[in-house]
Amino acid sequence: MTAPRRDWRTPAVILGAGALTMALSLGIRHGFGLFLGPMTRDLGWSREVFAFAIALQNLAWGLAQPVAGRLADRHGAGKTVLAGGVLYAAGLLLMSRARSAGDLALSAGLLVGLGLAGTGFPVAFGAIARSTPPERRSRAMGVAMAVGSLGQFAMLPAALQAIEGLGWSVTLVGLSALAAAMVPLAAPLHESAAALVPDRPRQPLRQVLAEALSHRGFWLLSLGFFVCGFHVAFIATNLPAYLVDRGLSPRTGAMVLALVGLFNIGGSYLAGLLGGRMRKPLLLVGIYGLRAAVIAAFFLAPLSEWSAYAFGAAMGFLWLSTVPLTNGTVAAVFGVEDMAMLGGIVFFFHQVGAFLGGWLGGRLYRTDGSYDLVWWMSIGLAVTAALLNLPVREEPVARLRAAAEGEG
Repeated sequence: MTAPRRDWRTPAVILGAGALTMALSLGIRHGFGLFLGPMTRDLGWSREVFAFAIALQNLAWGLAQPVAGRLADRHGAGKTVLAGGVLYAAGLLLMSRARSAGDLALSAGLLVGLGLAGTGFPVAFGAIARSTPPERRSRAMGVAMAVGSLGQFAMLPAALQAIEGLGWSVTLVGLSALAAAMVPLAAPLHESAAALVPDRPRQPLRQVLAEALSHRGFWLLSLGFFVCGFHVAFIATNLPAYLVDRGLSPRTGAMVLALVGLFNIGGSYLAGLLGGRMRKPLLLVGIYGLRAAVIAAFFLAPLSEWSAYAFGAAMGFLWLSTVPLTNGTVAAVFGVEDMAMLGGIVFFFHQVGAFLGGWLGGRLYRTDGSYDLVWWMSIGLAVTAALLNLPVREEPVARLRAAAEGEG
């Protein structure tokens, strides 16, 4: 009698594939702000046209994320990543040929947004959480987020050099080919049936949603994550142009965003590590409070290359460190069976904030001629997010407590 064949999709393999998927997905996405200047100059658009397309991308991403999460929870992350990778690559390829605002909205906005939903961290984190023991789950998410951040750091200088040497259109074709590399990464994320079938009967969708939407902490986490999205989209989309307006070079803006990605590696890993030892919502309070201080110091202090670099490093350390902590709290409270979908709903709020942060930057610049009001909004929202996370608790819902007592 032959021994059963061991599944090669071990927790380490799933963690590696999920982390690399996020590195490509988030790394490419992190460089979109570099295209604002050259595309608007060459095509005669206002900054609002580009900002609206990126805002639409964030909104499409957010709207599609709960659906992508639901599909991943029920059918495995692999199929979702496969579809997302194809859409992502197609969107970038069409963006390289965009000649009108409608073309940009369809490609960079809708298609890339849908691609991001299929390849983003709620889907990857769901697979990682289902394959990882609870005591190592927060750290695994931190590692995955750190590797995803490495992609953000590595791609910024390369994308800028390609834009300067080859032009924005050719660079987007290259990024499309890079996005297509996510397709083979879907194979390790094709979860086994055993991983997708829980030990106890699944809740119907209506009950899953009712349980989450009636939970005060779920709403507080979601509203806090709205602020994270506002910050990320506003800064990533508009900071390079803001620095050029203030007399610094485009290369400085690219370097600042690269520093965001570099320092996000350490911030994300540390957040995941501490999240396994401390209250995750309390860590979120500290992160949002520090964001308020960092943004205020950057905006109010005299601007120089070095102050911009310091801002990139400090903001990078706080950039996506919220992600493993927010998703880890969702898993701790509601379990992992529907984590990708519930994480997707929380992420929808993040993307509503991202829509407003990305669009308002371009809109208010067009009407006011400066970004000052959006910087003040960013500071106030950071303080609000810190206060929102203060009452959140990590206690499992009654259903999970009852199940644990029954097993005991």
